[in-house]
Amino acid sequence: MKGVEYKGLSSVDGPIIVVKRHENIFYNEIVYVRDRFGEKKTGRVIDLNNDTAIVQIFGSTTGLDLNESTVEFLEVPMELRVGEGLLGRIFNGLGEPIDGLPPIVSSKKIDVNGMPINPFARVYPRDFIQTGISSIDGMNTLIRGQKLPIFSGNGLPHNKLAAQIIRQAKILNSDEQFVMVFAGMGIKYDQAQFFVKSFEESGVLSKVVMFQSLADAPSIERIITPRCALTAAEYLAYEKNMHVLVVMTDMTNYCEALREISTTRGEVPGRKGYPGYLYSNLAELYERAGKIKGATGSITQIPILSMPNDDISHPIPDLTGYITEGQIVLDRELSQKGVYPPVSGLPSLSRLMKDGIGAGMTREDHAAVSAQLFAAYSKVKSIRNLAAIIGEEELGAEDKMYMKFGDALESQFFTQGEYENRSIEETLDLGWKLLKLLPENELYRIKPELIAKYMPK
Repeated sequence: MKGVEYKGLSSVDGPIIVVKRHENIFYNEIVYVRDRFGEKKTGRVIDLNNDTAIVQIFGSTTGLDLNESTVEFLEVPMELRVGEGLLGRIFNGLGEPIDGLPPIVSSKKIDVNGMPINPFARVYPRDFIQTGISSIDGMNTLIRGQKLPIFSGNGLPHNKLAAQIIRQAKILNSDEQFVMVFAGMGIKYDQAQFFVKSFEESGVLSKVVMFQSLADAPSIERIITPRCALTAAEYLAYEKNMHVLVVMTDMTNYCEALREISTTRGEVPGRKGYPGYLYSNLAELYERAGKIKGATGSITQIPILSMPNDDISHPIPDLTGYITEGQIVLDRELSQKGVYPPVSGLPSLSRLMKDGIGAGMTREDHAAVSAQLFAAYSKVKSIRNLAAIIGEEELGAEDKMYMKFGDALESQFFTQGEYENRSIEETLDLGWKLLKLLPENELYRIKPELIAKYMPK
């Protein structure tokens, strides 16, 4: 009961405390735990059984005494206060202001746990989002309401790419503007400052809500951070009718926090020690993106995860790929060649691309150019593997032509500046310029009338 404190704890193990179960306690309820000196620590109920309640503390449990500590159950879940002043603010992982400004003045508070969108209520995403990045717009198109993760590796420029997408994303032929929600989980201080500085310099900070759980924050905070961010996004999208782009980095740190807490609780581990409910836990977050019938706003999600050892079959990218609608994969070999952004041409995929491109949306030749670039680049990869065995000088004339095409594709189409914002027309025209390096009989995925209309003379 709120206002009633129960004395004594059953056990303390890291951030987990076990207390005697009392009436009317519910899952995810917020709890205040006070030590013998009255210092308050906040936690939430993460498990219940017949006799005990398991509480996870947001922070350190140092100083808690089994006999003298008290517990107060607040009868509410964790909530985020939302209101008109949300945009342009910076919060910690629990939704508390850390930008030196006062808390949001509003009477409205929303449960951060949220709910995945009911499939029946969803509207199929079809609106093309121009990011200004050719390797995404041209070959792995982002659609409004989509969840499209970035699979990266340690040391690759995924943060740069995310900041560039946030600066440049827009809807074609529309005055509707994006607002951004950024969630940083377990990121270093310099990474957090990079995003703040980048948004300030480009003038988009006033349209961004930032939630930062730094690397030195308690691991439990990383569990709450994406939920706070998505709650803010849902408020802006479905109550304020805004189009919201949510970037969450790094989901690997989120999953590591889940594993740490699961181990502390003594749960039976699954693949590589991650809990068996990792899939459903990630789905709870990813499925909060989309468009809803009757609502003007939308939520588009770009989760970023760094693959341990660049292993795309690792449980985190593997399960993420099952839930989301494609992936943007960053390639270490391209990065070492100096390509930015190092988006890998073949493993990257956007499953909703086919429904958001073409005449009236981007351009009539978009699908054909994209398919032909994929096919040609796939052949380039095969020829490069052959050249590694027999030597490039032993290749035939056609194979050498494809090698030349592959180098040009990587150095011109995939490579662009961090602040270079290409329109979809520029991207497609560049694709045609590169396809001109191949003989016309090799362009078997493009109709002759499109070749006659768009191929440079």
